[in-house]
Amino acid sequence: MQKLLKKLHWLDFLILGCVIAFFTYVFVQMSGNLNYHWRWEKIPNYIFKYHTGREEWFANLLLQGLIVTVRVSIYATILALILGVVLGIARCSRNLVIRMLARTYLEFLRNIPPLVVIFIFYFFLAEQIIQAMNIESWSYKIAKMENNQIWEFFCGDMRRFPSLVSGVIVLALFESAFVGEIVRAGIQSIDRGQREAARSVGMSGFQEMQYIVLPQAMKKIMPPMANQFITLIKDSSIISLISVQELTYKTAELVSSTHMIFEAWLTTAAFYFVICFGLSLVFRKLERRK
Repeated sequence: MQKLLKKLHWLDFLILGCVIAFFTYVFVQMSGNLNYHWRWEKIPNYIFKYHTGREEWFANLLLQGLIVTVRVSIYATILALILGVVLGIARCSRNLVIRMLARTYLEFLRNIPPLVVIFIFYFFLAEQIIQAMNIESWSYKIAKMENNQIWEFFCGDMRRFPSLVSGVIVLALFESAFVGEIVRAGIQSIDRGQREAARSVGMSGFQEMQYIVLPQAMKKIMPPMANQFITLIKDSSIISLISVQELTYKTAELVSSTHMIFEAWLTTAAFYFVICFGLSLVFRKLERRK
């Protein structure tokens, strides 16, 4: 702590004082002009709550939403990574048709507002996939089973499984465009001489990509890929608009029922910050080890 204080300049203290003064002013204005009564003491009950009948603690609204956010983010990341690698390779294909189709997909998604993309994918694709695969009736059968703890651990409430699938598909399709561009940049950063050398020893295009290009490209794209994963967690709040009951959706529910506007949204912001900042620290340490 003393070493940190010695490194700070008088200007750092001035900036810190201005920041504290600003937030103090905002707090005073909200309490006075808006006549807002803070109720922070009630927020913990909406994270964890004690059930007197069962005599146990259970996850309440905010924690339920956080768990769904984590699930959606993990599954969407896996699917986006698979699709993104395919798109990135397609962008570097020698076949003009494949290359142009991949580029059309990427440019379409990167140049349209996320909100519009989410609704397009939800109504024209995700819902069609769910109906075609009969996921809704299958998930309700699982929900009625007695021993479905494993399903609930990985998928949550199986009655809401179609909603989870919709959110994962929509988010993955949107994020795969950005992952695809990262993969494309990584592939194109590999020296052409190595690819020519691979062809000269008789490697096919698939073998060249598998043994020469992708292993080197993956090392280069790991930092931007990690940042994209963090961005995906923040972007997951968008799928609340298609009724996926993740953290933002649950926070809106809490606000509408309790009118604890600032407490609820500040708590939600804190949850997102802890997850994203924690992951950024982990990824930073992994990069340093390399």
